Amino acid sequence: MKEHAPQILHTMLRVRDLPLMLDFYCNLLGMRELRRLEFPEARYSLIFVGYGETRDAPQIELWHMWDRTVPYGPDEAFGHVGIGVTDIAQVCARLRAAGVPVLREPAPMRPGGRVIALIRDPEGHEVELLAAD
Repeated sequence: MKEHAPQILHTMLRVRDLPLMLDFYCNLLGMRELRRLEFPEARYSLIFVGYGETRDAPQIELWHMWDRTVPYGPDEAFGHVGIGVTDIAQVCARLRAAGVPVLREPAPMRPGGRVIALIRDPEGHEVELLAAD
């Protein structure tokens, strides 16, 4: 994997009370909102917070379902770890050959968006691979 320059990009958490969580991470912990993606048709937002200045600095992705009223339980609040790689197709092929389940083939999330793929670790945790820009 070293030739694909892997780096941890983000950890995703599902959040119900977005203003409360932004206050916690930004005001109390000193992070700042780095970017926000809105998906009105699916009624959710992705808000990335962190200390860095660039897209590839480690971040926390807050996944906010607009209509969620019930708190998330401990087993459903964690989402995935995002790892950036070069040549995402080759990485997926290599992992698949090693028996790693590829849940989502490399493709953009939306037209013109960053190419991602989803895999699963041996204990069932989701890992999101993101193509390096």
